Amino acid sequence: MATTFTARAALLDMDGTLVDSTAVVEHLWLEWAEPHGLDRETVLRTVHGRQGWQSMAILLPERDHEINLIENQRMLARESAETDGVVAIRGADDLLRALDGLPHAIVTSANVALMTARMGAAGLAIPELAVTAERVTNSKPDPEGFLLAASLLGIAPADCVVFEDSGAGIRAGLDAGMTVVGVGPHAPSFGPAHHVDDLTRVEIVPAADGFEVRIG
Repeated sequence: MATTFTARAALLDMDGTLVDSTAVVEHLWLEWAEPHGLDRETVLRTVHGRQGWQSMAILLPERDHEINLIENQRMLARESAETDGVVAIRGADDLLRALDGLPHAIVTSANVALMTARMGAAGLAIPELAVTAERVTNSKPDPEGFLLAASLLGIAPADCVVFEDSGAGIRAGLDAGMTVVGVGPHAPSFGPAHHVDDLTRVEIVPAADGFEVRIG
């Protein structure tokens, strides 16, 4: 059933929302997890949507935080270098073009280098405003990144729409007081306000005070 609502800014996650990087993310994280004897399903359930150091802290709760920070930097470097198979989510390019000239931002757990590598590999333009790992203290599911993006755009959180795929990201958007559109097959289980299988189902139409989001 078609749904239409209004917003004044769009905040977009990257991995799983604009870019399909599942294969490389899961390969690298399962490789990292193997020496620790961690369960495959637990690892894959944990790592999506979070900064790497936080995933490590959840998976290895007794380990020193400084080790996680060091290993996260190594992981980010490998992720930035290994982009084979990284492609755009269907409809991502059209959505970004529709938002050109309207307030919008990427809010990602990736750092600048990884964001640039993956968006480039997927052939997608990077919005002028990007809230990356370097700009926040707390990783999703904390709402800090979304709230910072709204503040930098000068838009009230209640007037923002978030596009997210992961449980951590959807929780962050909801806790920020924003309307969340879940993207992809797993998103509905995390309780977004709306859901689409991919971004071809989303239409952005400029309006007098912001824009309409039409979900088909």
